[in-house]
Amino acid sequence: MSTTRRPAILWALLVLLSLELLGVGALAVTLLIETLTAPTATFGAGIALTIVAFIAAAWLAAVVVGTARGQAWIRAAAIVWQVLQVAVGVGALQGQVAQPGWGWPLIILAVVVFLLLFTKPVVATTSARRDAS
Repeated sequence: MSTTRRPAILWALLVLLSLELLGVGALAVTLLIETLTAPTATFGAGIALTIVAFIAAAWLAAVVVGTARGQAWIRAAAIVWQVLQVAVGVGALQGQVAQPGWGWPLIILAVVVFLLLFTKPVVATTSARRDAS
């Protein structure tokens, strides 16, 4: 176990990724409850969307744990998630039922996390390769 201190900016990244995880986890649970309790003509689509939400939550949980451990692979995984989150946020800003109240926060959070991923302290902390021992 390493006794080196983590930079504050890595802690900020960890907090923001955890916030994203909580949001996706809450969405997954909400979708599960809605799918099981609300009668719908598209039950199969509800199940599929719920499964995708739980997979996304598991992915983000792995990214949060990897970030806490300072692993290098998290940068690529987190970047992919931020791109997906921006796409959802932009989609929320469009159409007849636009939701700028949650579209903009999703986009802003994704941009902030994306920028934090490329700061020197985060890159330095997550670039060190560790033995598998």
